Amino acid sequence: MQSLPRLHLYIAPSRLQFPLCGFSVELIVDMEIKEPHERTEQMSPLQPTARRIGIDLGGTKIEGLALDSAGAELARLRIPTPQHDYAATVRSIVGLVQQLEQRAGLSSDGKPATVGVGIPGTIVRATGLVKNANSIWLIDQPLERDLSLALTRPVRCANDANCLAVSEATDGAAAGAELVFAVILGTGCGGGIAVNGQVRVGPNGVSGEWGHNPLPWATADELPGPPCYCGQRGCIESWISGTGLASDHRRVTGHTLTGPQIVAAAAAGDAAAEASLVRLEDRVGRALAGVVNLLDPDVIVLGGGLSKLDRLYAHLPALIARHLFGGGALATPVLRAKHGDASGVRGAAWLWPA
Repeated sequence: MQSLPRLHLYIAPSRLQFPLCGFSVELIVDMEIKEPHERTEQMSPLQPTARRIGIDLGGTKIEGLALDSAGAELARLRIPTPQHDYAATVRSIVGLVQQLEQRAGLSSDGKPATVGVGIPGTIVRATGLVKNANSIWLIDQPLERDLSLALTRPVRCANDANCLAVSEATDGAAAGAELVFAVILGTGCGGGIAVNGQVRVGPNGVSGEWGHNPLPWATADELPGPPCYCGQRGCIESWISGTGLASDHRRVTGHTLTGPQIVAAAAAGDAAAEASLVRLEDRVGRALAGVVNLLDPDVIVLGGGLSKLDRLYAHLPALIARHLFGGGALATPVLRAKHGDASGVRGAAWLWPA
């Protein structure tokens, strides 16, 4: 048989299938990665598999879990996040994936599990680099590519709020819903969108970045708003995150309390703390009304520490309805994330379709 000419190509990890005629194709993976995880071996092709691994890369911890085909947890591990060290962060994620495969028995047959990673930022598809990450050592780094090469398989990365949306749309509070808007109300405030159970990213990589829009229907005493780390003023995140709640309470009362302390004080009958929570609820209602007027999602899911406030689910529907275009009652359910703190890491695992 006549040998065909050989064509040497570099191909991005997310582009493994392509048509070429008249050539035998050899994929050459060659790149420079900041020490210490340089690799030149080829990536393993992913076969159809029901085994999946999710990683949640947080500012202080990295959590990972392995799921079976039904979404049942096989193994879970948590390690500290290396601070201000990109190479060490990559090494830690790689080591965590390998430990999860061993503990869950996923490496015994030689078929690699799929790997998805939720990150506190987003991947710019045009460049493959991270942007908008509050873990600043990730910014402008090719994280998805480096992990793919180090693990010798394609890896998918997505914003952590998008992972929350995927998790809850797959087998959580919004299971089966066509359009899900998910909110993380924690130290910061983020949003994510899932359409038919899949992440909606957008060409700019900022789909769902709800927290960095201005607080809508701002009152005179809310303008121009607190400065935000993104460089703007009055962002939604600066008002309705846990940090924003504490800052607002301090501005109004002169007393410094954390978010949990404000909640506890309100429950104990402190009028000033109760007023701070009322202002928080009103602002969340206004911010979500803007989402409903724009996207009209089938379900809104709340995650993060503030999502544990039961009173939000009693008060938010009416507060959102005040600002709905055309008026009327809110038809969109506002639900607590079914999987709680585990929802983000589960969503990372579900970044690969079944």
